[in-house]
Amino acid sequence: MKLASLKGGRDGQLVVVSKDLTRYTDASRIAPTLQAALDDWDETAPQLELLSQSLESGAAPVERFHERDCASPLPRAYQWADGSAYINHVELVRKARGAEVPESFYEDPLMYQGGSDSFLGPRDDIVMPTDEGWGIDMEGEIAVITGDVPMGVTPEAAGNYIRLVMLVNDVSLRGLIPAELAKGFGFFQSKPSSAFSPCAVTPDEIGDAWDGGAVHLPLLLKYNGEPFGRANAGEDLTFNFPQLIAHAAKSRPLGAGTIIGSGTVSNKLNGGPGKPVSEGGDGYSCIAEIRMIETIYEGAAKTPFMKFGDRVEIEMKDVEGHSIFGRIDQKVAQYQRQ
Repeated sequence: MKLASLKGGRDGQLVVVSKDLTRYTDASRIAPTLQAALDDWDETAPQLELLSQSLESGAAPVERFHERDCASPLPRAYQWADGSAYINHVELVRKARGAEVPESFYEDPLMYQGGSDSFLGPRDDIVMPTDEGWGIDMEGEIAVITGDVPMGVTPEAAGNYIRLVMLVNDVSLRGLIPAELAKGFGFFQSKPSSAFSPCAVTPDEIGDAWDGGAVHLPLLLKYNGEPFGRANAGEDLTFNFPQLIAHAAKSRPLGAGTIIGSGTVSNKLNGGPGKPVSEGGDGYSCIAEIRMIETIYEGAAKTPFMKFGDRVEIEMKDVEGHSIFGRIDQKVAQYQRQ
């Protein structure tokens, strides 16, 4: 089934969305919000599934579904932890900072705890006080939402706690990252509000492309209307979602509604850096990667980071070409203090 949160209040209004993303039906009689549904998932999930079936058969009252009316599926969350499933991305962005990748990174994933109190809706602008110097970048990712995960869960068992899957634009401010990391205390100012896809879906909606730990489909990015990335989210993973969940739960339990991100989806090409889509490659899921490729092959980066008016679109389609999660579609805009 596909679930969304229509804008309204702090936590949105939970709705069930049709498989073709054209219709929805109100789910508030089952749970008023997605967080409420996750808190009592064993009870609410079967009821939501029955409502989804009624929606598909025409037995439920429906309204027209507009992705622009959506908040992120969880407009705010108790926890948002972003991992590093794709070591190719880590290698490239660390090279851009002149840093080496420690051997431990290939066995022990990176993970940071991001701000989760103010997620952006999938069609909301990325608002910034400045477009100069901060290095505004998009990062196309996959994320899962978990149920209650016990402390010390094993990777073999962690997949049982995956409830929903969605897409992410993990906005990064590349110009602020080096100074923050140099303090030795991690990201904060350099990681503003992230945005998530209109819908979060149960893994069965992804079909055979879901293997229990990863989505084996291309993540499609457009930048200012042009194809920018189509890296396959199921290839070149160093860590899958059960491994990332187990890492996050090593020393503490995870509450229902925890969001775990994959990190930027990134593919290699014949064992080395990829190529732009315009040159027949799978492209990139962030600007930092293409800037590093330009530096490697041309001696200097030439693609600028995002400016006011620039637009990013992130989507994933099934093998028949149908959108699974809906589309993240955002512009960078000037922040106006209220």
